[in-house]
Amino acid sequence: MVKKLASKNNKIELGLLENSSFKALLNSKYQFSKKIVIVDENTQELCWPFLLTTFEELKEAEVIVLPTGEENKVMEVCFQVWGAFTNYQVQRNDLIINLGGGVVTDMGGFIASVFKRGVDFINIPTTLLAMVDASVGGKTGINLDVHKNQLGVFSNPELTICDASFLATLPEKEMISGKAEIIKHALINSRSFFDELTQYLEGVPNDEILAKAIQIKADIVDQDFREQGERKKLNFGHTIGHSIEGLLLHNKIEVTHGECVAWGMLVEAYISHEVATLPKNELQEIEQLIRGQYETLAINDTIFDSLIQLMKHDKKNNSDKINFTLLQKIGLAKINYQLEEDVILRALNHVFGQ
Repeated sequence: MVKKLASKNNKIELGLLENSSFKALLNSKYQFSKKIVIVDENTQELCWPFLLTTFEELKEAEVIVLPTGEENKVMEVCFQVWGAFTNYQVQRNDLIINLGGGVVTDMGGFIASVFKRGVDFINIPTTLLAMVDASVGGKTGINLDVHKNQLGVFSNPELTICDASFLATLPEKEMISGKAEIIKHALINSRSFFDELTQYLEGVPNDEILAKAIQIKADIVDQDFREQGERKKLNFGHTIGHSIEGLLLHNKIEVTHGECVAWGMLVEAYISHEVATLPKNELQEIEQLIRGQYETLAINDTIFDSLIQLMKHDKKNNSDKINFTLLQKIGLAKINYQLEEDVILRALNHVFGQ
């Protein structure tokens, strides 16, 4: 059974890929189109063989393999792919299929959206993080130096299929990474969902939890596709998290996006308690969950100033202050808090102080 999630901007299906509308699209709208499948080194080995043996329509598809890792989400790799598109004579009526995690869907969507001013693409996310966040919502992008997602466009896929069977290929570290975005969706939108997660956060999330997490994001995106207001709620934890991720990766310290967002949420929860109205007991609930699920990162006060400098490049800023989404309580977020550096430094010290 495939569940079609309600969204005016995104066509999202949750269930087995072979039961989804993927095959019908290949045989109708894209019957005479070239098919280009973008994978990374992991999904080429673990996921692409399933598609190739299941869908005869892909037997002549060209496969482009991206190097694995956030550090490769850069313009130089995009140029290589666009060169391959040119060699394959890709036209605007052809189809790009992004099969992979957040890096593949972010980058593949960007690559497709700007080539010849736009080629259709389908997202088949294979990681938990990509299913509940990266592949849903029409954001595409790549990094610029240490700054996350500085280049990109808003562009919706023709279809996103979230098939939880792909999660069996995930290492535990990637599963935990994806759970951070599920926690975030609960924190900004639903107290009852947060309570549910505290009981059922172990193992692979079931389809009900996946559907709730994806639906929260889809509903917010429907209200504000281009992130002028309501959609900024989805950035809770990311102002701090992106700066941590960019700095650690720049320093060759291996870390996942979700880990950084998790600790970013904890720092921003401290700020929410100080600046917004987040009650102390709810801050403690969040802290207990994050510290219980995520290993402490290699962060200390010697790099706090560097983190602040990275935050100043955040896309949401519109003044010399740094823009935050904060929690008024678990399940209720408010956007556009403009904060001074000393407030941020106090929170960093609370969480990472030695």
